[in-house]
Amino acid sequence: MNRLLLLVALLGGITPFCRAADFHPPVRLMVGDTAIRVESPGYAFPCWATMHGKQYLLVGQFNGGKIRAYEHLHGASFAPGQWLQADGQVAEVPGVW
Repeated sequence: MNRLLLLVALLGGITPFCRAADFHPPVRLMVGDTAIRVESPGYAFPCWATMHGKQYLLVGQFNGGKIRAYEHLHGASFAPGQWLQADGQVAEVPGVW
């Protein structure tokens, strides 16, 4: 009983400080006139990374396990994507499926 009261008190005390996340409206990222796309079925989970002192948008490929790296130029502008490489070869991340 004491544990239940403690849990309720803790959660009740935290709740006023929690709120929904605020997101900016969605934006379609482009390379020239072509949209950056996530391969179907969409498990790619794009993310940011800093490589060689520059910011890149990394977009994974579900089927082959490759990652395309788009150099961030400025604002919503990106350079054409290149496959991420290791030791001069296109890197592949094996899937767990």
